[in-house]
Amino acid sequence: MGRLFGTDGVRGVANRDLTPELVFQLGRAAAHVLLKGSGRMLVGRDTRLSGTMLEAALVAGITATGVDVELLGIIPTPAVAYLTARAAQQGNVAGAMISASHNPIADNGIKFFNPEGYKLPDKTEAEIEACLEETAAAKIARPTGTGVGRVFTTSRAEDEYLDFLSRAVKERFDGLTAVVDCAYGATYRVAPRILEALGARVYTLHAEDDGSRINVDCGSTNPEELRRAVLEKGAQVGLAHDGDGDRVIAVDETGEIVDGDAIMTVCGLQMLAEGRLSRRTIAATVYSNLGLTETFKAAGGDVLITGNGDRWVLAAMRENGLNLGGEQSGHIIFLDHNTTGDGVLTALQLLSVLVRTGQPLSQLAGRLKRFPQLLQNVRVARKEGWEENTAIREAIAKAKERLGQSGRIFVRASGTEPLIRVMVEGPEDDLLASLLAEVSSVIARELA
Repeated sequence: MGRLFGTDGVRGVANRDLTPELVFQLGRAAAHVLLKGSGRMLVGRDTRLSGTMLEAALVAGITATGVDVELLGIIPTPAVAYLTARAAQQGNVAGAMISASHNPIADNGIKFFNPEGYKLPDKTEAEIEACLEETAAAKIARPTGTGVGRVFTTSRAEDEYLDFLSRAVKERFDGLTAVVDCAYGATYRVAPRILEALGARVYTLHAEDDGSRINVDCGSTNPEELRRAVLEKGAQVGLAHDGDGDRVIAVDETGEIVDGDAIMTVCGLQMLAEGRLSRRTIAATVYSNLGLTETFKAAGGDVLITGNGDRWVLAAMRENGLNLGGEQSGHIIFLDHNTTGDGVLTALQLLSVLVRTGQPLSQLAGRLKRFPQLLQNVRVARKEGWEENTAIREAIAKAKERLGQSGRIFVRASGTEPLIRVMVEGPEDDLLASLLAEVSSVIARELA
């Protein structure tokens, strides 16, 4: 069996790759590894059509080990993380979320949370996968009679999460107008509810429980309709969530996109000015704009660069005692409040800065001085072995030498398409265009 867990849980096309049979086995294995056959697993899901099918399979697997299940219903991923950590203070608890985040409708996924509310480290994921092997699976307990797990449905989960969110900011948002795109996903109730409870006037887009349209031409991966709505409504801000609510992309009052780098700039610089930014440093991935580092250094702060993916951001934050980090995609972690990226929480923190400073979002986000970035997808006949190709390695090395310390180049293969992606970044547009063309042409020639 190949490795099932990817960068964010187990994902695949529901009922083809991620089958009910596999999810049942995952439920048994996770309950065995995380809870040792006793305790409670909190289970949430997004709106996807396959969610209830996979929920039934997951619950069957968990309860088959003697572990109880508490069904949270449709709720954002970060709510599961928060509620798991909260419940674990009174007992043996873990969490599971059924979602494929910003992926297409047909996909779904399972991610687990340990009793502290954190996503699982590689070692724990490997333990779960090992339990799927036939010999190991046979050793997992199969209690009978009163020993099987029970299933409970709670109606309190959403309100408890909203209470947590309301305590995460001190300001009210009276007089502020916001447009919120919920991507037909897990935030369709909670995002508008919390903003309205804090006094904002809210216009909603795609705020329905419609898993047949989750992430389709909407949400954080496609905020064009949100941009138009912000301008039409004369709103101060637009907020676009993804399917499971762990990220957010904003739109300023002029209709310009405010991505994760800009959101970290707005919130991070405010925290820095108020003495609340731990070690005067944020964590960001290698794909964040170089201007993010320059902006923070100019303000007396710093940026710790991590590998790509929120798990590497979180690991660096915990290791270095940081309380803010994230990705350009809008997956932002406020570790003082939650253990994972939380799109609704991030939106509240962003709006809090707007209220506190009295400045428009365009002005606050404008403090990020971006370096030009150019990206080209080079279609190739074969991707295998590209990293060992001498000509390609020499072309990349020459580009790095010409960029020096003022720029950078990233080359990587697409995981799903016959493409090699080339990104160059630096202060000079002409040099970037020249280097991009040179490296791309070598790749195209060598991998034809």
